[in-house]
Amino acid sequence: MSTDLTTGFQVYDTTLRDGAQQEGMNLSVADKLAIAPLLDELGVGFIEGGWPGAVPKDTEFFRRAAKELDLRNAELAAFGSTRKAGTRAVDDPQVRALVDSEAPVVTLVAKHDIRHAERALRTTGEENLAMIADSVAFLVREGRRVVVDAEHFFDGFRFDPRYSLQAVLASFEAGAEVVCLCDTNGGMVPRHVTEIVQAVREAVGPDAVLGMHAHNDSGCAVANSLAAVEAGCTHVQGTVNGYGERTGNADLLSIVANLELKYALPVLARPDEAGGATGGLPELTRIAHAIAEITNISPFARQPYVGASAFAHKAGLHASAIRVDPDLYQHTDPSLVGNDMRMLVSDMAGRASIELKGRELGFDLSQQPEVLQRVTDRVKDDEAHGYTYEAADASFELLLVEEIEGGRPGYFRVESWRTIVERSGGRGTPATAEATVKLHAGGERHVSTGEGNGPVNALDHALRQALLRVYPELGSFELIDFKVRILDAMHGTDAVTRVLIETSDGQTAWSTVGVGPNLLEAAWEALTDSAIWGLRHHGIAPR
Repeated sequence: MSTDLTTGFQVYDTTLRDGAQQEGMNLSVADKLAIAPLLDELGVGFIEGGWPGAVPKDTEFFRRAAKELDLRNAELAAFGSTRKAGTRAVDDPQVRALVDSEAPVVTLVAKHDIRHAERALRTTGEENLAMIADSVAFLVREGRRVVVDAEHFFDGFRFDPRYSLQAVLASFEAGAEVVCLCDTNGGMVPRHVTEIVQAVREAVGPDAVLGMHAHNDSGCAVANSLAAVEAGCTHVQGTVNGYGERTGNADLLSIVANLELKYALPVLARPDEAGGATGGLPELTRIAHAIAEITNISPFARQPYVGASAFAHKAGLHASAIRVDPDLYQHTDPSLVGNDMRMLVSDMAGRASIELKGRELGFDLSQQPEVLQRVTDRVKDDEAHGYTYEAADASFELLLVEEIEGGRPGYFRVESWRTIVERSGGRGTPATAEATVKLHAGGERHVSTGEGNGPVNALDHALRQALLRVYPELGSFELIDFKVRILDAMHGTDAVTRVLIETSDGQTAWSTVGVGPNLLEAAWEALTDSAIWGLRHHGIAPR
């Protein structure tokens, strides 16, 4: 994709600025420098880095980016506002900071709603237009390419269309290459977006580059962005994974996937294949998850295209059809966006679901009807007693191993285990937990005691310490997630407890499930399953 703002379709990412306003997100300069190359690899045309001059961290980002980033596809954009009322752009320190950032593109936020000009800026409509024109013209003279974010445009247009159009025209006449229409409050629906963008397109002519910046407060951000494209916008803004304040911005990943797969618009840059580089839509899922790791926000399983559940199938009827032709129950090939089809194993599963899930895990059950039936019956029986294998592939794989190979690998034999929780003070005093595990492995009996901030944590430490003497490979395993569900809660303390844990070796992660009459017994089953699966998948034989 050309980065010439006057031709082609433009994808503009604002994760590092608008996305970073999400509640609970706090990106460091190092985080931003790590995310930017991933966005560049994806193939976006522009990366908005922040607000230099107003936010010290962003000023530092642009200083370091000029030396440390080597972007192949994207250009950096610095974000800022028009000059203050009653001054000149050349004298405004924040406008000057945009030039000093050395970013080749500057995005100016400008009021396009007369009510905001008069009430928020406390100036006149005429002065606001002058602020826009003066700021844009100054930056153009300084050699910057200017995008104007028409803040509150849609709400302003519905209140006073004449004034909002005057502001758009003032931006273009002063030299802006793009005017991006912003649904800042996120309240628009596609019909309104279509009508307004068509009216603006008619007013500015066919050659002016219009953009769309949508927020998701009405749940329509992606749909509104696509409606804007259909109505004439050739520049679209959004954030990875839909990050942003309140309910978030338009999810840029869903937008580009829809534009490429549903509209056949090649909107992402494609690196030169001769250079051996990768990028584009096939990297969508990987990059979405990599950025989620940097932001420390768990990926949303049901996120379109890139979520873990985006191509997951559960019902037996679906599975039978998918075995014949996956396209019968999928809107697109998941490999096109770097994702995979998954079969969920549950009490709704039939033989076809089990067979497909087994194939996914490397087991061919098509010629083993008796095993297939045993596994199907066992899954239904287990789930009736509280187990769930939908989010515990590792435990389900061990179930398959038991039925196919006649038992699990004999890495260890448990003799006994126990836990003690002790509190030495009153309310508010932290408790300490201690666990003792006795097991046999490597031809010897091992007794190990572990401490933790809770009984499950202590059990985990004790089990690891006992096994590390025989299986030092366990040293890289780490419990990264722990979920507890109380089943049949109406039974009170007699209720069944289900525990799901996720473990990682630093390269991959796996999930196991345990069920028992209490938290500790359920957790112990999940912990031992995790150790067995991890050792097996590291190719380690029982010792």
